[in-house]
Formats: sequence, structure tokens, C-alpha cells
Amino acid sequence: MTLIRPFRALRPAAGRAAEILAPPYDVLSSAEARERARGKPWSFLHVSKAEIDLDPAIDSHDDAVYAKAGENFHRMIAAGALVRDDKPCYYAYRLTWRGRVETGLGAVASIAAYAENRIRKHELTTPVKEDDRVRQIEAVEAQTGLVMLAYASAPEVDAMLARAAAATPTMDALADDGVRHQIWVIDDEATIAALTRAVDALPALYIADGHHRSAAALRIAQARGEKDGYFLAVLLPQHEMTILDYNRVLRDLNGLTPDAVVKAIERRYLVEPSDQPVRPSRADEIGMALGGRWYRLALRPELAAEVAASPDPVARLPVTLLARNIIEPIFGVTDPRRDKRIDFVGGGRGLGELERLVASGAAAVAFALYPTQMTDLMAVADAGAIMPPKSTWFEPKLADGVLSHILD
Repeated sequence: MTLIRPFRALRPAAGRAAEILAPPYDVLSSAEARERARGKPWSFLHVSKAEIDLDPAIDSHDDAVYAKAGENFHRMIAAGALVRDDKPCYYAYRLTWRGRVETGLGAVASIAAYAENRIRKHELTTPVKEDDRVRQIEAVEAQTGLVMLAYASAPEVDAMLARAAAATPTMDALADDGVRHQIWVIDDEATIAALTRAVDALPALYIADGHHRSAAALRIAQARGEKDGYFLAVLLPQHEMTILDYNRVLRDLNGLTPDAVVKAIERRYLVEPSDQPVRPSRADEIGMALGGRWYRLALRPELAAEVAASPDPVARLPVTLLARNIIEPIFGVTDPRRDKRIDFVGGGRGLGELERLVASGAAAVAFALYPTQMTDLMAVADAGAIMPPKSTWFEPKLADGVLSHILD
């Protein structure tokens, strides 16, 4: 069994990609998806967020939603908006956004390798979210959500993808969020075999985004008694991937005044007021918006030395340092998955969003974090450890509707 294999992708017909491509299902609320798909009958949101075609009051996990997803998916196929390749292929998939370029390999990845931890995870999954993905896959009879996988240094794979992407793309579309998505079909048998061998030689692949999608694929394969199943994925070189900061805001100060918060933080951090928004330059530095001004927080040298010497890769993460030194002891938030006093703001919204939330009173304090690094993510996964929730925010996102894997 190989780590990856080619597949017969279902993808947008020639000239149809721009009207089909959609953000991943889990980055938009139902209301946002409904607005985004307005006047776009072929948007893949009608499949991935099918509640937008039903009564707005409906629960997004209602049986009718999954039935509608299946109906819409098969309507797109019947109308020729989506077409399936005649033979198994690989696909070079390039994302271009704000000057960043990432070129990955569209393939299906081994579920057995995932179960055996050769495809490694770094997040916990929840049964409710897994159930949702299982029901979605079963309703449309296909995997339509791409799992973003990362691989470490593999110059041979990079070179083959670069050669494929030197030709005219099969698909070239600018999405409404400004991301350019390009696809090249790799159907040459020799190149397919060479890519399969090169990826098989890698010690591991790493799930960057898509833990629930991959877990759902495993559950479906187990239910069907399949031992050689595969799930839909794009493999990206870790040196090209971009993790943005994933910042925190708190709704109250836990009964403290702003001055008292600063004094409590000074026990562990050097605190420097700033006239400008603070973007941290290293893992043990934090930007804080509080009481109408910004502060730069730098972990005291003796504590920073302890962190640097720790063998625990989770302990060195920016989100861990903030939680253990500030959010837990000062604000009393010990379970960020359930505590309603904390919220998370993706770095794509910028530091201005943190400032706006505090100024409007929607948040009492905001913390800007240094982004988690890909090497840290891989170290956590290699150690079999789990990252705190909301540790990574990848941009740009792989689009839904670009490639789908029919379950034959």
C-alpha cells in the first residue's frame, strides 16, 4: 500500500471554476455562506453549506441539510458543471495570495497510514464535528473537503511539481477573496510513478488543516470494512506554507482593573507601553491591547531560558506561554474550548480587529501572538502530543470544489 495514489478527480468543467470555488465549509457561518452564495447558483457552498438553500431557522445538522447537499452535488454533476477525469491522475495545485505562492500535490492519502500515525496529527477532534463530516461524505457519496498535509524537505517532489506547473494550467481562477487557484493535471504514467515513490520515501506527512475530515474518512472506511481506503488531500512543502497568528480576546478582566492586570503581568513579563499596535517578533513576546493603549510584553529572561531548555515542544508554543503565564493565572480561563469568556481572532483580520474589539467594548483585552511555526507543529506531531485549541491559522485556504474524490 502506498502513502498516496492518483485518483479520478471530479473538478470544475473548463471555464466554470470561478463560479464554483468556495472557501472551506468551516471558515464561514451559515449566514456568511448564504450571503457569499447570493446570486451564485453554482457555488460549492450549496454543497458544503447546504443549509443556505433551506429555511434560515433550520439546524445545520438536520437530516434535510445533508439530503440537500447530496441533491445539489449531483445536480452540478448532471448539469456538467463538475466533470470527472477518465483516468487516475495527480494534480499540481498552486495558491497565490498577497505575494505568497504555494504549490502542492493533489492526491488521495492512505487511511491506513493515518491510522498508524505515519500521517500525523496535532489536534483533538470532537465527536459532533466528526459526525457532521461523516454524514456529509455519506450524503454526497464523495470526499469534497481537502485535507491540507505538509511534508518536510523533499526537493525531488518540489522539482516535479515545478515542472508540471511550468505548463499552461488546466484551471486558473481568482476567488472572490483574492486567492488565485491553479490546477495542472499530471497524467503522465512515469511522473505519476516517480511522485508516488518520492512521497513513499518520506518518513511522515503532517495534517496541517483537516483533522475532522481525515478522522471522518477513517470512520467511513472502518464501517465499510475497507483496509485500503484513501482520503482527499493536498500535500504542500512546509517551507512554502504560511501560518498566521491566531490571537485571543477576553470579554472581561476577571474583576480586575487595567492597572491591576498590568501589575499582575509584570511578575512574569517585562511590560513596555507602545503608541502603535504591537506585532510580536518572537514566540515569547506578546502584544496586548488594554484600556485604550498597546503594550509589548516580553517574557522575563530567566523564564525564557527555562522555556528554551524545555524538551516539551508544546511548552514552547506562543499559545501555551500566553495561557500558562497570563490567561490561566490572571483571568481564570482554564478550558478555552468551553469557556465563553475567551474568543479567537484569526490573523488574517489584522491587529486592527483586536483594537476595534477592545475599543467597542466587545472585548476587555486582546492579545496578539507570534505565529506558530511549521517546525513547531511538526515537532508536536512527532512527539505524539496535542496542541492547544486554535493554535494555527493557515492562509491561504484550499478551496472546496477544486477537487473531489468520488467513493466508488
